[in-house]
Amino acid sequence: MRLNFTKMHGLGNDFIVINNLNDAFNENSINIPKLANRHTGIGFDQLLIVESSKRADVDFKYRIFNADGQEVQQCGNGARCFALYVFEKKLTSKKRLNVETLNGAIELIINDASSVTVNMGKPEFMPSKIPAKLDNQLKKYSINDTEMGILSMGNPHAVILSNNIANLEIDKKAEDIQNSGYFPEGINVGFMQINSYSNISLRVFERGVGETQACGTGACAAVVFGVENDLLSNKVRVSLPGGDLDINYEKGSKVFMTGPAEFVFEGSVEI
Repeated sequence: MRLNFTKMHGLGNDFIVINNLNDAFNENSINIPKLANRHTGIGFDQLLIVESSKRADVDFKYRIFNADGQEVQQCGNGARCFALYVFEKKLTSKKRLNVETLNGAIELIINDASSVTVNMGKPEFMPSKIPAKLDNQLKKYSINDTEMGILSMGNPHAVILSNNIANLEIDKKAEDIQNSGYFPEGINVGFMQINSYSNISLRVFERGVGETQACGTGACAAVVFGVENDLLSNKVRVSLPGGDLDINYEKGSKVFMTGPAEFVFEGSVEI
């Protein structure tokens, strides 16, 4: 069968989005790593699937698969693309949506000029719920002689402070942390440079993908870590290789992320 898809990106973090509201296919019929290959396939960081939900309080089910084929709980940049997709494809007329993810429901708000705000919910710090094999809940941890913050934004994140991330070789350090044995479901590793109280630069090495142009949940995790340690204000602009995101967070509250989403092209592929 031929599968129709839409290529989208949020600050260079790219996706293909598939409408499966009619349950026309099963994800097991798709060779995700093959399609994700940038030389012999379509090329993307994540596959996003639009499905109907059995819950009366949500509008859609939002499923996310990394380039390696693993289904994951959350993707902030993908959530913005998901919201713009269902609205522009006239699958809904609402500009405020509740969508179901593996990690629970999240709220998506479509603004003007293809900007979307995502209510990412509250961060999770308890190690057993991140999940992380750590005995105590701390603001900072030391793993492989590296100090970091560890938390979940619907998916697990480690945040490492650095004075200058521009020329930092992050791959090996990120992979060492991912393979440390502390994270049974893997972990995304962010490298944060604080430029001012309200601006940071960030690079993120994502589990199952590698370094991406942008990571929405990684931006949220970095700001949460900074706010919790009194390093940042409650409103922070996060500068990623692909562009900027605006993150709002106050201690003990929910995290709000605002940024763009863009269509790239439409296509179809035989599966």
